[in-house]
Amino acid sequence: MRVPYLHKADIEAAANELLMSYHYKFGMEEAPPVPVEEILESLLGLALEFDDLDALLNKKGVLGATWVNERRVVINEMLDPTEDPSVEGRYRFTLAHELGHWQLHRHLSFGEDGQTILCRSKSKKDPMEWQADCFAGYLLMPKKDVIRSWEEVFGTHDPYDASEELYNMQSRFDEAGEASEEGLVVDLARDLAEVFQVSGLAMQIRLVDMGLLKLR
Repeated sequence: MRVPYLHKADIEAAANELLMSYHYKFGMEEAPPVPVEEILESLLGLALEFDDLDALLNKKGVLGATWVNERRVVINEMLDPTEDPSVEGRYRFTLAHELGHWQLHRHLSFGEDGQTILCRSKSKKDPMEWQADCFAGYLLMPKKDVIRSWEEVFGTHDPYDASEELYNMQSRFDEAGEASEEGLVVDLARDLAEVFQVSGLAMQIRLVDMGLLKLR
């Protein structure tokens, strides 16, 4: 689907505006992890549910869906962190991704019924999905919080060169066989991911995007 072009700075501003609205209304401390469920339910008044989306929609690989008219977000039950705590990071990112659609795209006309946005796990990233992914990263890992956490670890804003660590990991995986994307996450990104309750891969992408982590 064609969506209006949005620069990264515009998407980050939209995510920060949502965070500011939450903190203004509820007066909560601005520290990670971002309360993404409370933002969705308490601030925006959206309903949050889990369901077998593959069966419900008769489509495979749907991680999340948003019914705009019903003000309802449904996450695939396989990402329920109460059933499997190991999916916490992926669950929170999917939730933030759906919030991205709500904030950026709900006014558009889309979907077979004109009001449903489906997000599949392995679908090619069209502009609308890319925008929602960017929004999720900015919402869950705000720049000022990432910088503050970085300073606590290193005492400086200087970037960390992890190219050798990544090369060694890649070599080990190449010897053992095919590597998963999540397997090629450097230790520093894994450590900070725990603070922000996101996946290690999401944290690594954010650090690279901010110029704090060098992988090459």
